[in-house]
Amino acid sequence: MSKPKIIILLGRSGSGKGTQAKLLTKDFKFDYISSGDLLRKRMEKKDFTGKKIKKFVNRGDLVPAFLIFNNWVQELEKCRDKKNIEGILIDGSPRRVNEAELLDAAFDWFEYKEIKVILIDISQKEAFDRLTKRRMCKMCGRLIPWTGTFKDLKVCDQCGGELIERADDTPAAIRKRMDFFKKEVEPVIKHYQKQKRLVKVNGEQSIEDVYREVKKAIL
Repeated sequence: MSKPKIIILLGRSGSGKGTQAKLLTKDFKFDYISSGDLLRKRMEKKDFTGKKIKKFVNRGDLVPAFLIFNNWVQELEKCRDKKNIEGILIDGSPRRVNEAELLDAAFDWFEYKEIKVILIDISQKEAFDRLTKRRMCKMCGRLIPWTGTFKDLKVCDQCGGELIERADDTPAAIRKRMDFFKKEVEPVIKHYQKQKRLVKVNGEQSIEDVYREVKKAIL
């Protein structure tokens, strides 16, 4: 990869975007941008905006697009000046069409020409099954997906901690996320399809097979 490129990972909750992002950042010199991480970092300032973002996040509400976009612009500016990176990896965003349009404008401004959007595609039923069955380590917070050999784990494979259900992985909360994906994220997917930037990857395979397809899509 001769020039830095933009890689956007999209997919339903439970599709394994985070897992694939971690694998990519190990194999490639990608700067990693997660809207969730940026918002958590912004909350640490504890000013008016930081406190209000925390209220939104705790309620499960979406933070206004202009705040997210402000964070993105700052990160894209930092990455633009770096000489030793292969690309920028954006995990799970944009989640609304207006966010996608704002990002398009930002990519134009910073002169990023090569943009790939990878949809890790799983069915709604598969997503629901994974989310209701996945577990989290009570000690280190590691999220254990309900796929492959991870299904057989009795304790955390990294620290040996107890595995528990995540507080926000209740059936009602999961259905809310599924509804949001259909209403807001599917139009984003169509937006990138029209731009011929979208590549679909079958997310209902093993983690290794999904990763093989993801790497093929970006090379």
